[in-house]
Amino acid sequence: MTGTGSADGCIFCDARSPLPPQSSRDDLVLFRGRLCYVILNLYPYNNGHLMVVPNRHVGTLAAATADELTELMRLTRHAEMALSDAYQAQGINIGINLGRPAGAGIVDHLHVHLVPRWTGDTNFMSVVGSVRVLPEELGDTAKRLRPIFERLSREDL
Repeated sequence: MTGTGSADGCIFCDARSPLPPQSSRDDLVLFRGRLCYVILNLYPYNNGHLMVVPNRHVGTLAAATADELTELMRLTRHAEMALSDAYQAQGINIGINLGRPAGAGIVDHLHVHLVPRWTGDTNFMSVVGSVRVLPEELGDTAKRLRPIFERLSREDL
């Protein structure tokens, strides 16, 4: 369904519309732009692992409009700035996985991953124990990052 407005069962299409305040899913959304939004990864690699996602169900960069790509990159830039500000990240992995062979977990809805990194942050628990250990709850991550995204969006005006 690449290029259509929505797809049944797509987690990113489900997350694009605001929900009532009591919804836990909406707690993951950090910022909503006109054509894209920023959301925390429910299964983060590190604290602050987030994604920038177009509202429209589109699977490739080639299928995205110029306006979608512009906002996608602007919000990716804001995400870099927010992670650097909130977490003093020493590096950030930024990536797009197009297609299952490239590692895409959600194949048909384009999204950009941003994972903050620090010197020596390799986590042996993922390798040895098949488990991840994060010292921060997702709700706390959202509280740290939301005000930064709001400030950055105001500064863009």
